[in-house]
Amino acid sequence: MNLGSPDSTELNDVKRYLTQFLMDGRVIDVPYLVRTFLVKGIIIPSRAKNSAEAYKTIWTKDGSPLVEFTKQLRTAVQENFDEPVEVAMRYGNPSPQEAYKKLLDKIPDLEEVVLMPLYPHYAMSSYETAVEYMKEIHSKNNYKFKLTTVKPYYNDADYITALADTIKPYIQGDYDKLLFSYHGIPERHIRKSDITKGHCLSSGNCCEVDSPAHDYCYRHQVRVTTKLIVEKLNIPEEKYEISFQSRLNNKWLKPFTDIRLEEMPKEGTKKLLVVCPAFVSDCLETLEEIAERGKESFMNAGGKTYAMIPCMNTNPLWVSAVTTLIKSVES
Repeated sequence: MNLGSPDSTELNDVKRYLTQFLMDGRVIDVPYLVRTFLVKGIIIPSRAKNSAEAYKTIWTKDGSPLVEFTKQLRTAVQENFDEPVEVAMRYGNPSPQEAYKKLLDKIPDLEEVVLMPLYPHYAMSSYETAVEYMKEIHSKNNYKFKLTTVKPYYNDADYITALADTIKPYIQGDYDKLLFSYHGIPERHIRKSDITKGHCLSSGNCCEVDSPAHDYCYRHQVRVTTKLIVEKLNIPEEKYEISFQSRLNNKWLKPFTDIRLEEMPKEGTKKLLVVCPAFVSDCLETLEEIAERGKESFMNAGGKTYAMIPCMNTNPLWVSAVTTLIKSVES
C-alpha cells in the first residue's frame, strides 16, 4: 500500500485527490467542520491549480510515477510468491476495496491478507492512516479473512541495505554533503503519537533517550535510519545532515529542507547530494519538489552541483527486502 496520486493531471482529478487526502483527519487533525472550511474553502481553491501544474512536470506516458513504480514493485515481488500480490492506495486508485476484491476473486476462501505499507517510518499522517483505513474497509465489508500488517521497518537490516545500495554510487564521486530530506510532519503529530504523553520533544536529546514512545515517534525513527545508513556507508559526520521537506507552516519538524537548500551554499556546501528515505517510490515530493524546485533553489543560492538520489523503486535489494518483510510477519 502506498500514498496514491490523482488519476490524471486534469484540475478536477487533482481537486478530487487533494480533497480526499486533506480531509483525512490524521493529515489535518482539526475538528471536521474546521477541516472542511480549511480544505474546501481555502486550500483547494488556492492550491489545486498549482498542484496540477506540478504534477504535469513529472507525469509520464504511463501516468503517475508513484502509481507506476508501485505497480512495478508489485510485479517484481509477485515473482517471489505463489500467492497473489495486489496494490492499494490510501488515496485515489486502486482503492483498498479494489485490492481486496481482486484477492478474493483469485482466492474465494481467502484466510489472511498481509498488508505491506510502503512507509518505513511511523507517522499518524502516513503509516497510521494507511493501516487504519485498510482496517476500516476490512471491518465495514465484514470480510472473513484476517488482516495482518507489516510493522514499521525503519531499522530493518534489509531496508537499510537496499537504501544504502541506492546511495553508494553517488557518494563515490566528489560531493560536499549528503542531505537526508525526510517528509515533514507537524510537531503536534509527534506529541499526539507519544504514548507516554511526556517524552517526545520534551528535551533536545529526547530521541536518544530510550522510551516506549520511540515505537511511534517519526522523528526518532528517521534519525535511526540516518544513523544506520551513515554507519553502513562510512559517511563522516561533517558530510551529512537531516532536514524535513513539504512543510505547510513553521510549526513542523525542523530544520526545513527548503531553507537549508538556500543556506548551504553560503556555508560552503557547493556540491550537494539529496536522498529522501521516507519515500520508497519516486513521486511528486521527490521528482518535482526536490529534483526540480530544490535544485533551482540550491543553484540560485550559489551551489555548483546538485543531484537527487532516486528512491529505491524496484531496486532488486528492495524487492528482496519487501519479500522478506512480508514472509517474516507474525500471523
